[in-house]
Amino acid sequence: MDAKSLIESLLSEAGININGHRPYDVQINNERAYKRWVSEVELGLGESYLDKWWTCNALDEFFNKLLSAHVEQKVSRGFKMALYILFSKLINRQTKTKAKRVGREHYDLGNELFRSMLDERMCYSSAYWKSAKTLDEAQEAKLDLICKKLYLKQGMKVLDIGCGWGSFAKFAAEKYGVEVLGISISKNQIELGRELCKGLPIELRFQDYRNVTGTYDAILSIGFFEHVGYKNYRKYIKLVDHCLTEEGISLIHTIGNNFSVTYANKWTNKYIFPNGMIPSLTQIAEAAEGLFVIEDLHNFGLDYDKTLMAWYANFEQAWPTLKEYYGERFYRIWRYFLLSSAGGFRSRTNQLWQIVLTKQGRKKPYYRIR
Repeated sequence: MDAKSLIESLLSEAGININGHRPYDVQINNERAYKRWVSEVELGLGESYLDKWWTCNALDEFFNKLLSAHVEQKVSRGFKMALYILFSKLINRQTKTKAKRVGREHYDLGNELFRSMLDERMCYSSAYWKSAKTLDEAQEAKLDLICKKLYLKQGMKVLDIGCGWGSFAKFAAEKYGVEVLGISISKNQIELGRELCKGLPIELRFQDYRNVTGTYDAILSIGFFEHVGYKNYRKYIKLVDHCLTEEGISLIHTIGNNFSVTYANKWTNKYIFPNGMIPSLTQIAEAAEGLFVIEDLHNFGLDYDKTLMAWYANFEQAWPTLKEYYGERFYRIWRYFLLSSAGGFRSRTNQLWQIVLTKQGRKKPYYRIR
């Protein structure tokens, strides 16, 4: 079967037509796209979109249908992909030196880009929409939920690993009276975060998590564990174990994978999050084994779909101003990133977990919060 026939067959299984009239149907502008999709899979699909070889009005629903039909599992990955996976197993892509790359190439893209796209507090992770009507409300609900799960009380010392622009630190200090140390490998985030948190008992540092010292009553990471890498999961957990008080509580807020993998999506790795990796529950549990009790697992992955669509709406609204600085190819990269990600959560291919951990020696019972 030639590449075009194979793609037509696979898309048909997913309920997608080529050059059809529905918003999620694909429009082919270059017939070479078929061979590129088959030979390079997700990288070829994404790059041929950037090169305008194909387009789709509703990319989010296109990916929802594609992933719900498990189309990616029906395409042979070939020799290049085998080498990529092997290399990922041999090399630690998230060493202290390599880990800084995502800070430079993604989080330092420009504070105005993220200010335009995110909520008022600049939370760059899934919101919690249970009782919220707006993105601002949903992000505040997420921050408050985390504070409650950590049982924060006035005077506590808190470590926020991957603090972003200080959104959690500022909220927790203002609402719960805690002292926060936040660390990030993005210089832009730290610079703006210090301005936003001025006057509060908050210290924000440009620092790798592996260099953290001290003792804390609570330790959390929000949207950071995706940058740790499977070779370092145990190292991260050991750091938390070393720095957390005996009665302390830790929380990991992370995107989750239904399968354990040792490599990243090639398109996402190249264009969005260099050296990123989505963990599975098995990988997290194995990293925590013997050190921590998993007290609570909360999945609200579908809320990330809604969050991403809100970000996309903000990005589209701000684009007339942003395009002067970023250009058309960046627009296609960002549109593809946000909408394909939304489709990933809508199809339940990706999850969003909040995992609460306590030390095995903790005496107080832990009662889950929702």
